Amino acid sequence: MTTIWPLERQYQNPHLFLPNSVKWAWGTKTFVMGIINATEDSFSGDGLKNRLGDAVALAKSFELAGVDVIDIGGASSRPGAPATPIQVEIENVVSVIKAIRNQTFLPISVDTTWASVAEKAVSAGANIVNDISGFQLDPEMANLVAEKKLPAVIMHNQRNRKHFDVVADVLKGLEKTLQICDDAHVDKGNLIFDPGFGFGWSVHQNLELLQRLPEFWTLNLPLLIGTSRKSSIGTILDNKVNERRFGTAATVAQAICAGVDVVRVHDAFEMSDVVAVTDAIVRRPIISES
Repeated sequence: MTTIWPLERQYQNPHLFLPNSVKWAWGTKTFVMGIINATEDSFSGDGLKNRLGDAVALAKSFELAGVDVIDIGGASSRPGAPATPIQVEIENVVSVIKAIRNQTFLPISVDTTWASVAEKAVSAGANIVNDISGFQLDPEMANLVAEKKLPAVIMHNQRNRKHFDVVADVLKGLEKTLQICDDAHVDKGNLIFDPGFGFGWSVHQNLELLQRLPEFWTLNLPLLIGTSRKSSIGTILDNKVNERRFGTAATVAQAICAGVDVVRVHDAFEMSDVVAVTDAIVRRPIISES
C-alpha cells in the first residue's frame, strides 16, 4: 500500500463552506459521500427510480452512518448506458432531492453533466454539483456554478480519449476544465477534483491511478475518489457487484493513505468504519483512551 506520512497537503482554500453552518476543514478528516441512484439502470443494481420511501430511508441510514454528503444522480454513467433525456433526469433527481431535503440537513450533491438539471436540483435543495465531464459536456454548467457560487466536483473522464500516461492524461484533460472555469470566473477554492477511477481506464490503469494519487497534490485541490463496487474490483476478485465491499474497502484505505479528501461510496456503514480507522492511522485524530 502506498503510504504518504505525514499527510501535508496544501489547498486553494483550506475550508469548504456549506449551508446550515457546515464547514469542511480539508486535511483534518476524510469526508464520506454516500451514493443514491435515482435511476432504474444503475451499474451497481441499487437504482431507486420512483421509490421515494426507499431513497429517504437510505438517506437516513447514511446520516446514522456518519456520512458527510449525499450524492444523488438521475442518469446512469455505466459504459454503454443509453442517454437519459434531460427532462427525465430532472424528474428523477428533483423528486428525490425534495423528499430527502425535508428529512435531513446533510449537504446534497447532484450528479449531473447538465446545467438545466443542476439548476432544478439546486432549487429543490441540492448544495453541490458533481459533474463527471468536468464542465466539458455543457459549458453552461460552469456559468451556473460561478453565478450561484456552488461547490463543484470536476471529474476527468478518459472515455473516448487516447491513452499515453495515466497522470499526464488526467492533467491534460483537467487543463481544459480549468480553462472553462477561468472563462466563467468559477472560484477554484470551491472545486474538488476527481481523477475518474473507472472511467475509460483498464484495470491496470485504474490501479496505477490509485498508486499515483500523490502526484495530483500539486493541483492544491481537494481530491475525491469513487471506486465503490467498480468493475475493476470485480475483475480482480472475480465477483458480482454486491460482493465488492471488501475490495472497495481496500481501495478506500489506499486512497486515504495517498491523500484523498472525499470518498464516494455505496456501503456507508462499512466504509465509514474503514475511513475512521484509516484516518486514525494517517491523520492522527485525537482519540479518547477512556
